[in-house]
Amino acid sequence: MNKQKALLPITTFAMLFSFAVWAVFSPLASTFQQMYGLTSTQKSILVAIPVLLGSIMRVPLGIWTDRIGGRRLFSLLLLFLVIPLVGAGFADSYAMLLFWAFFIGMAGTSFAISVTFVSRLTPPEKQGTALGINAMGNIGTAVASFSVPSIAAAFGVPWAFWGMIIPVVVMLVLVWFFTPDMPKPKQQKTVRESLSVLKYKHTWTLSLFYFVTFGAFVAFGIYLPSLLVDLYGLTPVDAGMRAAGFTVLATLARPVGGYLGDKIGAERVLTFVYAGMTIGALVIAFGMENIWVMTAACLFMAVMSGLGNGAVFKLVPQLFPAETGAVTGLVGAWGGLGGFFPPIVMGILKDATGSYVLGFLLLSLFALICFLLNRLVFGKKAGEPTKRYAS
Repeated sequence: MNKQKALLPITTFAMLFSFAVWAVFSPLASTFQQMYGLTSTQKSILVAIPVLLGSIMRVPLGIWTDRIGGRRLFSLLLLFLVIPLVGAGFADSYAMLLFWAFFIGMAGTSFAISVTFVSRLTPPEKQGTALGINAMGNIGTAVASFSVPSIAAAFGVPWAFWGMIIPVVVMLVLVWFFTPDMPKPKQQKTVRESLSVLKYKHTWTLSLFYFVTFGAFVAFGIYLPSLLVDLYGLTPVDAGMRAAGFTVLATLARPVGGYLGDKIGAERVLTFVYAGMTIGALVIAFGMENIWVMTAACLFMAVMSGLGNGAVFKLVPQLFPAETGAVTGLVGAWGGLGGFFPPIVMGILKDATGSYVLGFLLLSLFALICFLLNRLVFGKKAGEPTKRYAS
């Protein structure tokens, strides 16, 4: 097998199953709420906890991918995930679920490893499209949404976790034996040198952009099942299937965002994206009582977030070709944190006000800020290729 050709499909599927592990608690949240008598805030914390470690650890894993290579680090990650999956299946209390959910969060770091791995071995003119395809591994959250409730109903809740071990081990074998080694960097950078990208304004700009686009993707993906159960009284299986539709659409839109970034410029794509998200969040806030309005608006937000995710990561290797791993980790971490806070905020607001309206108004405000910042920073350069004017 040609390892170079196998790289993109293998890393994409490895990320897919990693993201399925990352999202495994989301479709079971309502079940655990009934089992342990949880409040909306407690349920939201359980859903959000895996996002925390998976976000923060993207920074060091992005840096380490540059240092020791994607093949080795991805293999180690997949091997590690077996441990919390086994433990979660034996958990018999809310506290133990939180403990194992925290370590299952490591699955979210697969993004930083995979993106760095692929970008380092892809020609610059094809990076937007390749990274868009690779990031379709995000569809793993949809795999979790429609498979986990069915597995739990058929075989019991523990097997929702234990069943994930099989594809994880299969991908471990494929990554280790059938993907190429990354070229060694000409110069080994210290952690301090790797983090020097924090001094560039574009590191922070892209982090905010991804905080909103990927944060929306993660937050909708992991919290939508609970939201649909609360708003419309759907069963966990039905809510999971509907939430999976959001994730699938957002994931399919991501490579389109990367492709459009290659063709017309990521700046133009992001202008359209943030304008759309501003409007879409307002429609949800004031129209969520109607399930058809809610459905249409959520699917629209899925397309916007997917296009935005692809466009943002078109800019990362373009602006930072020599520090792709470090910037990928940092931007990815902020994106993950963008998915960590909204579910908790939604749970707190629901307990405090009895409504989710204020949460979606905050999303609209953040999208509007990104729209204005994108026009301010990149707008005047929309007619020319983006260069590294980060320093």
